[in-house]
Amino acid sequence: MNLASLLQPDKGQRATPLILVDKKGFEDWLKQQPHPVRQMLAAQGFKGEAAQLGILAGKDEWSAALGVASLDALGPWCLAKAAESLPEGRYRVEGLSPGPAVLGWLLGQYRFGRYKKETEAKGPRVLLTDDPARTEETLLLAEATTLVRDLVNIPAQDMGPQELESAISAAAKPCSAAISTTSGDRLAQECPMIHAVGRAASADRAPRLIELEWGDQRHPRIAIVGKGVCFDSGGLDIKPASGMRLMKKDMGGAAHALGLAMLIMRSRLPVRLHLLIPAVENSISGNSFRPGDVLKSRKGLTVEIGNTDAEGRLILADALTRAAEGNPELIIDFATLTGAARVALGPDLPALFVNDDALAEALLASGQAVSDPIWRMPLWKSYEDMFSSDIADIGNASDQPVAGAVTAALFLQKFVADGTPWAHFDTFAWRSSAKPGRPKGGEALGLRAAWHMLKGRYAG
Repeated sequence: MNLASLLQPDKGQRATPLILVDKKGFEDWLKQQPHPVRQMLAAQGFKGEAAQLGILAGKDEWSAALGVASLDALGPWCLAKAAESLPEGRYRVEGLSPGPAVLGWLLGQYRFGRYKKETEAKGPRVLLTDDPARTEETLLLAEATTLVRDLVNIPAQDMGPQELESAISAAAKPCSAAISTTSGDRLAQECPMIHAVGRAASADRAPRLIELEWGDQRHPRIAIVGKGVCFDSGGLDIKPASGMRLMKKDMGGAAHALGLAMLIMRSRLPVRLHLLIPAVENSISGNSFRPGDVLKSRKGLTVEIGNTDAEGRLILADALTRAAEGNPELIIDFATLTGAARVALGPDLPALFVNDDALAEALLASGQAVSDPIWRMPLWKSYEDMFSSDIADIGNASDQPVAGAVTAALFLQKFVADGTPWAHFDTFAWRSSAKPGRPKGGEALGLRAAWHMLKGRYAG
């Protein structure tokens, strides 16, 4: 769907009115309505609660009442229920600007239809808006979110390392970004842990490090890294069937990183961007890397493999090392890294690990400002002993069933250059149940918070 077609400048053209009401003002508003309207709302059980929708029939036209959390501060999802439920047509929010709620209007019409024919496909629901500047940025945010959702929703059969590379190239082309890929013997030499994790996959799904460079050399250099495990069997420490079912989404970090890169490039943020996506399939064959193996990293540190299912941190470690070699002033990585983060914070709240307090505060404030919440977790140095090794510099996994998200982040920190501000998002990239504007399936969680922070830091 062309998202831009869902928004039109408001020039007074005919449109169905959307009347926004919140719980606080519902009774006073209801008293002002004629008796037939009150009867219609009562029959539908409409009480002004968030995401409630009431249809109001008139003599010549109809309108819709929509409950929102607060009229004083519209959030991004206030119009999402209406966008999902209303019929094809043109609509206008009565009496106020939709503001950030335009995002929910766009994403409420998202459908992943690549494999399933829509039996009752709806036509577009078009919103009239009088705020062109906000509309342009909101369209970019919706497109980036749609990209993340689509990439995560595509099954592994059609989203391997090669297809992920193609998606990165497609995003780079209109922005004149440069793409380079390291694979084969060169990958084994330069990024040995990325190669080791992915070497068991078939030849057409061979591991690679994909890099994108964009921007003016005079601008500040930033690096964005995304975990691109296109399918994770667990390797020789194989996952149970229940744990493997959703592992098509284990490249969700790469999808987030690419979505953020797209926002940076399309908005022409004054930075010099370095995007790094280590893309692998953690498969099983005669040459799989094994528990007990010792791998040499790009940085030179040796890593004893305690668990082949802790592979994401291995490929990220080589990518972070490569990123640090460019001397960026900031590194951000996204990864569907640990189940422990989900146990601690649930599916909706990405765990954030940051080595710089000012950066952490900016990210947390940004998440709150754009209703994309994140939660800071500690880089608790004392826990480094949990992944020590008797025969290598470090191990890749703890043998203690505690603090899994923290130890994974501490492992990654060893591959970030001292003094470089770094933020690590341990995100789920998935919704197990639908909410208005946010269907079940792949989801961008933490993306808008990171973008808002970067925009504030570099755009002024």
